[in-house]
Amino acid sequence: MVWLSVLFVAITLLAFGFIWLATRRDRRIGWLYTGWIVIVSLLAYTGFFQVTTAFPPRLIFVLIPAAALVTYLYRTLYARNVPTAWLLAIHGLRLPVELGLHGLYEQKQVPVFMTFESWNFDILSGLSALGLLAYTLLTKRELPPTLVRVWNWLGLLLLAIIVLTAILSAPSPIQQLAFDQPNVAILSFPFTLLPAVIVPTVLLAHLLALKRLRALK
Repeated sequence: MVWLSVLFVAITLLAFGFIWLATRRDRRIGWLYTGWIVIVSLLAYTGFFQVTTAFPPRLIFVLIPAAALVTYLYRTLYARNVPTAWLLAIHGLRLPVELGLHGLYEQKQVPVFMTFESWNFDILSGLSALGLLAYTLLTKRELPPTLVRVWNWLGLLLLAIIVLTAILSAPSPIQQLAFDQPNVAILSFPFTLLPAVIVPTVLLAHLLALKRLRALK
């Protein structure tokens, strides 16, 4: 699983870099992301999240701070000048994420529900994002507002499906899915960085795109 570990570390760093560039190198992004990545990595590396009998589930110490981070950045960042290309680049990372999840499935680290072989269609978000990114770079035109709005809301829906699936299939007192092959990957380093950093960054990219639309009206 070495290549999978390298892949998810690389995606995490790229997500960090892309959102930092999208926000015009905002210092808050630099400090908050760096601190958060270090904290989660240390906890995951020491096995903190692998205690699956605790209630509430220990992943809550990832999900709540990540949600708070997204909320704070969404409310405080100035979205009008956020480049669409960088936001689309963030969504383009969903393609290697899905390939990585399929690799983890083959290693029996996540259930099939979390892959494109089942009900996870988030790979479509990654592929379409790369297509839209190519269009904006080649034509140097803004995407139509209606397209941006519809695409981002559909992307949020696909993201919500995989997040809910991941939570309900992870070993914990609230597990509801995939008891034969649960989602154990996110309990260890570096895969805990998926719910801690990568998914929140994708969510923030969606929210900033929608906020930017409102600002441009």
